[in-house]
Amino acid sequence: MTTLRSDGSPHTTPVWFLLRQNTFWIPSAEQNRKVRNLLDDPRVSLAVDGSSRDPWVAQGFGTIHHDVGEFGDLLRLFGEKYDGWDAADETREGPRVLVSVPVTRWLLRPD
Repeated sequence: MTTLRSDGSPHTTPVWFLLRQNTFWIPSAEQNRKVRNLLDDPRVSLAVDGSSRDPWVAQGFGTIHHDVGEFGDLLRLFGEKYDGWDAADETREGPRVLVSVPVTRWLLRPD
């Protein structure tokens, strides 16, 4: 996931995600740089499996959701995908958020 710092430079970080109905969902600690970047500039680029034969690259605009408890279905799916991980667990990094990124443009997408 790439967001933009306030000086316009890119900040790229690996993320865990779900892709549902052309929207990426990314959990994060509220304090993380990518979340703070989105407050200033919502533009996001996402690259998935960049080293595979069929990478996916998308662009969109991120929205921060502070009410993670209202997304129980997504939290359950994160747990299933990531071996029981609790995307809402605040004990390690503090308050959690979900970032939604509806894809506005696919740059690469396998058929």
